[in-house]
Amino acid sequence: AHEFIDAFVKKGSCYALTYNTKIDQDNTAALLPNGKLILSVDKDTYEELGLQGRPSQYSGKKVMRYIVTVDLTDSGFHPDSKKHNRVLWALKEKKPLEFDFLLAWYNPGAEGSTLMSYFSKKQIQALKPKITFSTLRDLECPVLQSNELQGKPDESCSTEELFEWLGAVLNQVSLNNKSSSFLSTYCCPQPNTMVEKAFLCTITGFIIPEKIIQLLEQLCCYFGEPKLAYWLTLTVHGFADSPVSWRESEHGFHKGGENLYNFVIFRNLDYWLQMAVGTNDDCPP
Repeated sequence: AHEFIDAFVKKGSCYALTYNTKIDQDNTAALLPNGKLILSVDKDTYEELGLQGRPSQYSGKKVMRYIVTVDLTDSGFHPDSKKHNRVLWALKEKKPLEFDFLLAWYNPGAEGSTLMSYFSKKQIQALKPKITFSTLRDLECPVLQSNELQGKPDESCSTEELFEWLGAVLNQVSLNNKSSSFLSTYCCPQPNTMVEKAFLCTITGFIIPEKIIQLLEQLCCYFGEPKLAYWLTLTVHGFADSPVSWRESEHGFHKGGENLYNFVIFRNLDYWLQMAVGTNDDCPP
C-alpha cells in the first residue's frame, strides 16, 4: 500500500528480506533503505509478471532467473501513475507473490508510528537477536601491527593470515595441528602470542547497518580505559540467500552464499576493513 511507502520507505531507513527462501531455487525479494524493491525470480514467474527486468548475471547460457528492480521512491511512482498501477496489478493479481518477511525500520525522530502497529492486523511477531557469549582460554593469537598490512617476517602477521585465523577460531578449529593430521594441518600463523582469555560474542538476527555502527562505536570505547588487548574484531555476515550483497550488487549462492566483512580495530583506533564474497558475487566496493 502507498501508505506504507509514505510512512516508512520515504521516512528513515526501511529494510525487508524474504525469510526461508533459497536464492538459487525460490523467488526472493529485498527492500533496500534507498527505497528500491529487488525481486529475484525464476523464468516462469518473470514471464507471468510482465515487469521489466534483466537476466541474472549468474544464470549461465540458458537464462533461468531474472532480476526486477522497482524504485518505490521514484517521483513517477504514485497511486495515480500507470507505473504504480502496473506494478501493483502484476504483484497482487496477475502473479500474486506471497512471502514471509524479516522487517526493520530505523528512524530516530519517529514518534508513534511503528511497523508493529502498522501490521497489527497481519500476522507479525517481534523478534530479538540471539546473543551468545563464550570465553576462549589459552588462545594462540597472531601478532599484528596496524601499519603492516602485508606483515613482516618475525614481527607481525598479514591481513590474510589474520582472516584465515579468525575463520578457524570462529569454527572451533584446533590451532595446533600436526602436518601428519588427516583432518587439518592448520596452525596459528607466526609470530603469535598466547592469550590467557579471549572473549567471543555472537549476535544472530536481522541486524541493520545503523546498529552495526552503534556496535563499532561501543567497541572503540573499549580502548578508552587501559586494557591488555592490542586489537579486537567485528565480523558481519550477510544472509546467504539475500538477492543482494553490497548496495545493489547481485548476490548468488553457488556453494555457500558467503558475503561478509570484518573490522580489525587497534588500540590507537587505526582499523582494517576486510570484505569477502563467494563466486557468484560482484566484488565489494
